[in-house]
Amino acid sequence: MRSESAVLAALDEVFAEKLHIEVPSADTDLLESGILDSFQFVELVLQLELRFGFKIDIDEIDLEDLRTPARIGRLLARQREAAAAAQ
Repeated sequence: MRSESAVLAALDEVFAEKLHIEVPSADTDLLESGILDSFQFVELVLQLELRFGFKIDIDEIDLEDLRTPARIGRLLARQREAAAAAQ
């Protein structure tokens, strides 16, 4: 399993390379700060699925899970555990 710092580094790459966004810190609120708009939000979910190799079921998560990179990292860890348990 990837360490939290490795997940955050991978998230930084997604933001920089795919969304062309620089996020100041892992605790930055992406929505409140205006860093992500609704179109970029959808693109973020798609890029996370592609990068981390599993489907994120929007109906099963809380918007709060996607507000900051740190929260996204925790969501990815939960999603990865669920995907591993389903195999």
